[in-house]
Amino acid sequence: MKIDILAEGLAFPEGPVALADGSVLVVEIAAGRLTRVRPDGRREVVADVGGGPNGAAIGPDGACYVCDGGGYEWHRHEDGTLHPGLQPPGYAGGRIVRVDLASGAARTLYTHSDKAPLKGPNDLVFDADGGLWFSDLGKRRTRDMDHGAICWARIDGSECREVIHPMTTPNGVGLSPDGRRLYVAETGPGRLWAFDIAGPGRIARAPDSPAPHGGTLVAGLPGYRMFDSLAVEADGRICVATLHDGGITVVSPSGDAVEHVPMPDRFATNLCFGGAGMRTAFVTLSSTGRLAAVAWPRPGLPPNFHHRDGL
Repeated sequence: MKIDILAEGLAFPEGPVALADGSVLVVEIAAGRLTRVRPDGRREVVADVGGGPNGAAIGPDGACYVCDGGGYEWHRHEDGTLHPGLQPPGYAGGRIVRVDLASGAARTLYTHSDKAPLKGPNDLVFDADGGLWFSDLGKRRTRDMDHGAICWARIDGSECREVIHPMTTPNGVGLSPDGRRLYVAETGPGRLWAFDIAGPGRIARAPDSPAPHGGTLVAGLPGYRMFDSLAVEADGRICVATLHDGGITVVSPSGDAVEHVPMPDRFATNLCFGGAGMRTAFVTLSSTGRLAAVAWPRPGLPPNFHHRDGL
């Protein structure tokens, strides 16, 4: 599979968003900013978000919504790669941020759900009605770590509701093509879960689920491999960025068809679909600071509000 590098020198990029004009938004977690990568590779800082911006998505109003996890301790290795670590000194909590793409103005929308402060918001997806589902991975410290959660919020600032809890490092979130299932990838356990959506911001617990959160296990990984963020194909397959073996794990909705697409970075952290026919996967190769474009064998599912990018 041919891999083209669109940009290099990014500070641990994540959260790619393909825009209608062919450019791609990424967050640079280690630099605290939202950056636009033009089709010719030129880069422009859209907004200085601060903290540690992680996931991004275009909302129904054309603004970009960003999960800011509050940052990490960073470790630069001898081979030049960059990796995140524990909760950093000076950590001030997590938040959901709205960025106006025309002006670059960044405004904090939420710092708390109805149950608790946001600890490490990570990835997000909009439903067709404009509701925002996002994961709160939590933070790790030397001797303990947070239980994670999935929340649902309105973009007018009126409601941020914790819907699923507890989870172990919930990361990637996505919706099935019909919008009736929410997929959540847990990083540490390397598990992909599905939840049936019962209404705006509501989940129906699977009656036979042994899990405390009531989800249905779709797939899990053997060995020391971890799931990061995800995107969904038009036919419903779930593509999960996979850490340590460096690639994209593709899983059918039933979990019985799994393939692995290798990437040239042990920390391939996220992907989105864009381009003609949604046949290009834009993949963040985070530890080496690169954004890649991959000709994908099947079309991706267009996100809700895909072309309302305001630029």
